[in-house]
Amino acid sequence: MAAGSKSLIPEILPDRRLGSAQTENSRHCPFVCPARSLPVGLVFGLIMVVVWTRQGSVNAITSLLAALCIVWFTIRDRYSVRELGLARPISGALVILVCGACMVGTIAVAGSLIQNLGPAPPVPWRRAWQYAIWSVEQEFILQSFFFVRLESALGSRRAVWAAALLFSAAHLPSPVLTLLSFIGGLVFCELFRRYRNILPLGLVHAMLGLTIAATFPDSLLHHMRVGLGYLLYRP
Repeated sequence: MAAGSKSLIPEILPDRRLGSAQTENSRHCPFVCPARSLPVGLVFGLIMVVVWTRQGSVNAITSLLAALCIVWFTIRDRYSVRELGLARPISGALVILVCGACMVGTIAVAGSLIQNLGPAPPVPWRRAWQYAIWSVEQEFILQSFFFVRLESALGSRRAVWAAALLFSAAHLPSPVLTLLSFIGGLVFCELFRRYRNILPLGLVHAMLGLTIAATFPDSLLHHMRVGLGYLLYRP
């Protein structure tokens, strides 16, 4: 699907003002907007270092540095709470949750069709609620950090594709998670573009991730690991 094609999700109660404003700014600020994409490259590079290094001091320090950079740039760049998706907790919530339920059902059916490849890993309650919190954090990084800056540099619709590509690249080399994160990233970013609401996206993200973990064979997921951890996994 090309970047200029029709919307991914049928629009209900649209709010195009934010996206239009960002796109207009990207057209008239050729010197400012590329500079706004520099934090994207820095933070994404740090994330890739975390993903592709062993657990240890380098990994821990890089994780902390990435988190500090996200906080620093978020404060420095002065995006409004509305642009960050934190001001309207019910905006588009029903649409997002319905889309999420459809995606969860699709994932569950797909997982049931490949059960012959092996059992799914157990999902303890403690890991489930920790993953739910991490899902909200991931959506903040994906939407409130990456997407809003890419939107300033590339325009609203192109930013959907660019952010989804970054999101999927962070899940390499897992074939299942890379593919599903790209598709999910397109949907998540399109929904954020329309409704600017992080919380329901974080909830849907958690439901999808837990459904994948509970239904897909561990022989494909390697305990939901990515990067070096996926390659070093031994059952």
